[in-house]
Amino acid sequence: MHRFFHPQETAVFDILELSLSIDDYALAGLELPTLAGWTRLSTLVRLRGCGLEGRGEDVTYQAADAQAFQAQGPVHDLAGTYTLDEFSRRLDGLQLFPTPPADPKATLYRRWAFESAALDLALRQAGQSLPQALEREARPMRFVVSLGLGSPPSLARLEALWERDPTLELKLDADPSWDEALIAQLQETNRVTTVDLKGQYKGPFKGMPPNADLYRRIAAGLPQAWLEDPGWTEETRVALAPHLDRVTYDAPFCSLSDLEQYQPRPRCLNVKPSRFGRLREVLRVYSACEAQGIEVYGGGQFELGPGRLQAQLLASVFHPNTANDLAPVAFHADDLPAQLPSSPLTLPHAPGFAPLG
Repeated sequence: MHRFFHPQETAVFDILELSLSIDDYALAGLELPTLAGWTRLSTLVRLRGCGLEGRGEDVTYQAADAQAFQAQGPVHDLAGTYTLDEFSRRLDGLQLFPTPPADPKATLYRRWAFESAALDLALRQAGQSLPQALEREARPMRFVVSLGLGSPPSLARLEALWERDPTLELKLDADPSWDEALIAQLQETNRVTTVDLKGQYKGPFKGMPPNADLYRRIAAGLPQAWLEDPGWTEETRVALAPHLDRVTYDAPFCSLSDLEQYQPRPRCLNVKPSRFGRLREVLRVYSACEAQGIEVYGGGQFELGPGRLQAQLLASVFHPNTANDLAPVAFHADDLPAQLPSSPLTLPHAPGFAPLG
């Protein structure tokens, strides 16, 4: 069995020793009605100190949990001077949810909101950008656009995007309605980097049941694509046995120790910083994957505030050239704007972790 624990703490871990001075904090609600008829809520966490502000975003999906957090307000005394590592330990003793959340992963999302806000504030107080503090080069970030094809499936949305940018790459959500003819059409585009099989999500976001026939069609018909989050049954293991080197994971990946459960060792993983909660854990995951030769691509969490830019900035430093599912939010609007960003995306490298806008 491959072991991934205790990666060597290289220069990137020095960022945990950045000093941080906090006077107080505040919360603000963010919301966006979706085309599906529900409203996405998230919460902006604003840490303030020395006349500066650091921002993080709690991407907890359950509306009731977000509303309770915002209604509770800033009840914790976080004032003081810390290193980032000391501030993280300060959070260990706090109850960040008024009541236990419906989704256990929400505790990680909220933890990351405070840790990312602290990183933002510490960088601003030090007058440093993220690449400077990590002592790594930042490069333009390659991104792909994540879409479903609808029901019945159609390439119309894709064609509209390709009219704007013929080079645009895709991550697609699979559906049982995909037949061999549609998959052949997708293969002809030569633009599909990843297919999300949605087999690892649990609870309210549970995806389609494992489908060996569909997995077989997709794996054979899109031989260049990563196969993300298959649901495992005896039948799907047989269907994907020839393609295990293309299997990658997203939903169940919440800590470095989770890598132990994947057999065989994956060649590629989807890293969403908010799923790891702590900055130290994010750095451990990046370091371990780099040391083990595991390719990493980034993913989003339907962020409404600084969370998307922060994930993009980390990608620009640690994995700029992979198929990052971190397209600018303009691509998900019902009416596409006249001007769309192109990949690779050049990101701001001003002091902080989330330039104020």
